[in-house]
Amino acid sequence: QVQLVESGGGLVQAGGSLRLSCAASGRTFSYTAMGWFRQAPGKEREFVATINWSGISTRYADSVKGRFTSSRDNAKNTVYLQMNSLKPEDTAVYYCALKRGDLVYTLQYEYDYWGQGTQVTVSK
Repeated sequence: QVQLVESGGGLVQAGGSLRLSCAASGRTFSYTAMGWFRQAPGKEREFVATINWSGISTRYADSVKGRFTSSRDNAKNTVYLQMNSLKPEDTAVYYCALKRGDLVYTLQYEYDYWGQGTQVTVSK
């Protein structure tokens, strides 16, 4: 079993920055892709970003492209989401997810494990 724990969420003013972390523990796999998703109040969970095992390949939702950056440190079993120029519409619970594989994955059903989420609130 794999455990994913997100951290780094909080309250920030519009235009500010936050860095989310997702630490993985438990069973390990040779190659894993990591994804970030978010769910705003009253909305469905949506894709935000994904990064492959090596960190070379990434993909972002259009709504965050140019503002968010995903990276990873495999030695620490941790993936990061740097969020800059935050907007009120970025307010959501952010989840990280793990997929066994070495590509990038944008669909929720593709992921094998999920974290509990961390709240990000962006005030006007």
